[in-house]
Amino acid sequence: MSQILIIYTGGTIGMMTDPVTKVLKPINFEQIMDNVPELEKLNCKIKVHSFEEIIDSSNMNPEIWSELAGLIESNYDDVDGFVILHGSDTMAYTASALSFMLENLAKPVIFTGSQLPISAIRTDAKENLMTAIEIANAKKNDRARVPEVCIYFDYKLFRGNRSFKYNSSKFEAFRSPNYPILAESGVHLRFSVNDIRQPVDAPLIKHKNLVNEVAVLKLYPGISPKVVEAILSADVRGIVMETFGAGNTTTDQWFIDLLKGAIDSGKVILDISQCKVGTVELGRYETSKHLKEIGVANGYDMTFEAAVTKMMYLLGQFDDPKEVKRLLEVDLRGELTVS
Repeated sequence: MSQILIIYTGGTIGMMTDPVTKVLKPINFEQIMDNVPELEKLNCKIKVHSFEEIIDSSNMNPEIWSELAGLIESNYDDVDGFVILHGSDTMAYTASALSFMLENLAKPVIFTGSQLPISAIRTDAKENLMTAIEIANAKKNDRARVPEVCIYFDYKLFRGNRSFKYNSSKFEAFRSPNYPILAESGVHLRFSVNDIRQPVDAPLIKHKNLVNEVAVLKLYPGISPKVVEAILSADVRGIVMETFGAGNTTTDQWFIDLLKGAIDSGKVILDISQCKVGTVELGRYETSKHLKEIGVANGYDMTFEAAVTKMMYLLGQFDDPKEVKRLLEVDLRGELTVS
């Protein structure tokens, strides 16, 4: 019988309302199991690792990502798949980060959680947990059906580094507008075989060095030179710049000069769109032509979560900003579509 490792970090799925304060507080995994007796009927053995300190996902950070990657690496040969219980607020960041940290991944790493606690009458937690385990356990010809880092929520399986949380009040919390869903749960589990990445025949490599020296420059009409200069002059190595439409910015000379100065000083600037659907096309309009000329990296259709974590990953691997820029524009884990 196959074996699945559940890693319990925290999140709403493991919360219960305090009868006195009426505030949600974390519970241990045994209490989660008590609310889902159906787990015993699954056709797999379940192994559990609970964090010593259950955390709210708003407190997620690169050190915890490294701990998660280490747990996957140390258990990789002993289990058939992984399910990570995680708060939904930063789930897409963690899933994106792990997709870059786990090179040559050939087993499922499925993130899930819930919008309501598992003890609530109308909770979405039970279905999310049960199906996430089924997906992590799914095989065909003795190979994992989904050898990727994914997010399962509300009957849909998304590639982790293509997803973002778009709704805090619906069970349908996540979307992936620039890439198809990998599976859908109904009466049967239906996998989108042609959209699932297939692993190379190579050992798992865990990359643990993430550099969080990353700033974010979000543009808006009327942004002042002082604001732009403050962000570009920050003590960081990489900047994710959220631009308009297909990657467009103001053509004011002061703005172009500030960007060029930051790039010349060794900083990497990545252009992603504020639009959730579509892609950056540097040079298509006059308002992005100058960006391409001065060396701004094209983020294509990456999500903000993938852009930030990929920047952290590459800065941890390479000192040369030119190599970081080159690889930002390369599809490493299915996170972007090069037009």
